[in-house]
Amino acid sequence: MSVEETIRKTVTENDVVLFMKGTKMMPQCGFSSRIAGVLNYMGVEFADVNVLADEQIRQGIKDYSDWPTIPQLYVKGEFVGGCDIVTEMTLSGELDQLFADQGIGFDKDAAEKIREANG
Repeated sequence: MSVEETIRKTVTENDVVLFMKGTKMMPQCGFSSRIAGVLNYMGVEFADVNVLADEQIRQGIKDYSDWPTIPQLYVKGEFVGGCDIVTEMTLSGELDQLFADQGIGFDKDAAEKIREANG
């Protein structure tokens, strides 16, 4: 299976996927930590792919999305964005709406607490 096929399989077989440096329990960069922290706090179940463990995946995900940076969040096979975009979507409520529209379970109260803390 090619790297592109592996990535496509990962993003289509999991509702929410975060390509990140490190893992959801042990992020290895601040940007990855921020998105994983938001998803964990909101109670979103997600697959994490540690790009540091595989150089082909690390470059392949950049080619796949045509996005130069990591982390990268995917919901239902669609690229959502990197750290800045996901942060903005969290603070505006757009991420809640995306999860609701896609049938992804999340803790609405936790999402509100994030906005209150950053308001």
